[in-house]
Order: sequence, then structure tokens, then C-alpha cells
Amino acid sequence: MPVARDLLHRAGADLNSGAEARTLLAHVLGTDLHGLLLADDVSGAEADAFAALVRRRLDGVPVQHLTGEAYFRTVRVEVGPGVFIPRPETEVMTGFALDRLAEVRAEGRPPVAVELCAGSGAISLAIATEAPDVELHCVELSEDAADYLRRNLAGTDVDIVVGDMAAAFTHLDGSVDVVVANPPYIPLDSYGEVPADVRDHDPALALFSGPDGLDAMAVVARVAARLLRPGGWVCAEHADVQGESAPAVFLATDAYDRVTDHVDLNHRPRFTAARRSAGKMEP
Repeated sequence: MPVARDLLHRAGADLNSGAEARTLLAHVLGTDLHGLLLADDVSGAEADAFAALVRRRLDGVPVQHLTGEAYFRTVRVEVGPGVFIPRPETEVMTGFALDRLAEVRAEGRPPVAVELCAGSGAISLAIATEAPDVELHCVELSEDAADYLRRNLAGTDVDIVVGDMAAAFTHLDGSVDVVVANPPYIPLDSYGEVPADVRDHDPALALFSGPDGLDAMAVVARVAARLLRPGGWVCAEHADVQGESAPAVFLATDAYDRVTDHVDLNHRPRFTAARRSAGKMEP
């Protein structure tokens, strides 16, 4: 019988990633990375299944599509073709949103939050898991992504809407404490610069947004201004080259009195946060 450590050694060299090899073998064996430490002999069928996954990974298929899952902060979500794969970079923004919700809780009020461009629901599921007292709503435009969204949020009290964020949750206008979003933000003319495993497997609807990549960000700024109570916060992810242009979208309105940009785990510009002022936004 093949030995697990030998399979991992060869696959890790082929993939140039021991971590990916371990993830794929653990998936085939039906265990986690801790259980993999105890694995020794592997059946011929398991070795063949592992080799097939390694070949598909070498062809560019994301590891998360091969395993059907992704991990984000404290949660696991189902992913696959048709939905954006959550990235670790987004975890810092989610932590910022949770901190703002904790401040609301400290004031003695039950927090209310909305996620725009929800995709797989990783952000909403993390918030619902880490802050179960939050009244949480989310919206996603893509029907394909919404299939994953519904499955991932099953068993929670999160209110799910499938449709255009621009018209969503009008009954919440002026009452929301935190709006969080990971909108599409890649410029259309940057298509060729996007890594192939992203461009070919993540849905274009979740990636590209107009000539400068900020079309969806402008909608997020306007929707958040409608939803937020004075003093409420919006946080929205952007590309690392948009550390000035993304905040400018929020500054261009008179809806916010504090606009700041924040870095991710790699210390690159990653999300803009803005606090809703008491003023009205220009139409």
C-alpha cells in the first residue's frame, strides 16, 4: 500500500506547496489536518483519487473547488463554481465590523448589520457565529452564488435577499449600525493581469466593476448612506492599489464624517471604513 508521507512528499514537490498537498490528501481520507498526522497506509483507490486531485490542481482548479469548502475566521463554508472563494484578507475587515457591533452592544442596544454582495455568506456566517445577538441581513445578486449562500446560512437567523443591493432593505433605512461589503473591484481593462486560477474559476460578476473597478463601490457608498443610522459604520473591501481611490468614493459624498483606510494581514491597503454623519447625501 502507498504510504501517506511518500504521497505528500511527491505531491508537495509537484504543487510547490506542502500545505495544498496536505489539504487534498486529508480531503480524500475524510479527515482533518490533525488526523492526517496519524495517517500511514493509504489504499490504492485513495491514492488514485489523490493523484487525480493533484492533476486537477496542476491544471489550475482552486483547492477550494476540489474540496468543496473554504475556511474563514471561525467558520467553514461550501464553495464551488459560481461563487467567489473567500480570502484571508477579508478577515481583518470582518473583525473591524465585529468591533463596531460590539460598541453598539456596549451601549445597551441590540446591533443591526447588513452585508452587501454576500457571495458565499462567509462574512455573514462569521458574524452570526461570533456575535449571535446581531440582527443580520444580507443580499446577493447572483442566483448561482445564492445557492451557496442559502446552504451556508441554513440554521441561522440571517435574513437573505437575492437581488440588487441598490434596492434592498428599504424598510431598514436609517436604522442599521454596520454595513459590510466585499464588492467586485477589479477594473475591466485589468482582465489579463488577474491570475488564471482566479479569472477562470471565480465568477466575473464578483470580480470586475467598470473601467476603474469602483462602479460597485459607488453603489455600496450610496446604499450604506441610506441604510445607516447617524454614527453607523460601513466597511468595504478594495484592491491594494485602491488605497486612495476607494476612500475618495466615500469622500465624494457628504454622507460620512470619518473616512479611513485600513490594511490587511499583509499590511497592504485593503478596506475603507466610513462613519455615517447626520447630514443628507447629495442626490
